[in-house]
Parts: sequence; structure tokens; C-alpha cells
Amino acid sequence: MERKIFHGNIKPVDVAQALLGAFNRGNLRAQTFGQSDKMIVQIGTKPGAASGGQTAITVTVQKWEDGVIVELGQQAWLGVAASLGASAIAALKNPFSLLGRLDDIAQDIESLQIGERVWQVVAQTAKAAGVSTELSERLKRATCEYCGTANAVGEPSCVACGAPLGNAQPNTCRNCGYIYQPGDRVCRHCKQPL
Repeated sequence: MERKIFHGNIKPVDVAQALLGAFNRGNLRAQTFGQSDKMIVQIGTKPGAASGGQTAITVTVQKWEDGVIVELGQQAWLGVAASLGASAIAALKNPFSLLGRLDDIAQDIESLQIGERVWQVVAQTAKAAGVSTELSERLKRATCEYCGTANAVGEPSCVACGAPLGNAQPNTCRNCGYIYQPGDRVCRHCKQPL
């Protein structure tokens, strides 16, 4: 399961509506479920679609501290694999049969790229809302371990008591936005090197 955290002024319903608008057309159907704090978007091929195999994917968008977390489930691709297999077998029997299956092959290739397209739509929505995987302003505060005062990220010492703030500075993964601890070499959420 892939997930990314976007910090800023964005709501789950914003992302869900963008996905619904992007995928509820052509051979694909999208539907949303849930409340304002947690939305589920299911994207799949329409029943009885004229071309391509059947596939589906689920996207969960929920409220997170100062933003949203987007989780992309595993894509059901067996229908697409079966359709591509049928095209391959038909081509072995008669190479000219590929001409009649071009729509099926094109739809199958498009279906295999749904996950990438989901992340593109989410990134465009986040950019339009002015949010990113970087920390929001509220989270860009380091709390002094000695007196509890909030200090701006990057301050070497507490503005109230003067204590050092070196270990209190938060950092986020550049790939998914998850806050990691000092000493972490790999993100705990997306497993990318930090």
C-alpha cells in the first residue's frame, strides 16, 4: 500500500472530488463513500465495457494532522492480465487479429497505469490547494524540552529559556511527507531512503 501525507489547508473531500472528476468517464467508473474526515474512492472499469479487461483500485483519503493522508490500495489486475493474454494467444494464431484487438490492448495498458494517474491527480490537486509533503507552518515548530515554548524550526536555542533545540527539530520525508526521527535512514511509511 502506497501512502503520502500532504500538509496544509486541504480536506479529504477535495481530493475525493478531484479523483471522481478525473476517473468517472470513458471505460472507467469512480464512486466515493464516507464522511468529511475519511473518504474512500473506488475506481474501476465499467461493467460490460466495450474493450479491455476488468480492474479496480481503492484510494483512501483521510484527515491527518494539518492536512490529509492518501493511501492507494493494491490494484486488481487479473482481468487486465487475462485480456492481454487473450490478445497474445489470438496473435499467435493469426497475427492480423491484433488489428481487431487494438482497442482492447490500448485499454489494458491504460488500466495498468491507473495508480500512476491517481498520484498525478492527487499531486495536481495538492498543488492547486497550495499544499505539499513539506511540514505546515504549525508543525514547523520545535517545542523546547525544558520550558515547553514553541520555537521556529531552525532556531538553535529556545527563545524563552535559551536551552539548545538541536534534537527537537522535525523533518519530513521528501517522498511521502511522513515526519521522521533523527537517526532514521529509511522512511517508516514509504521505505525510501532519507
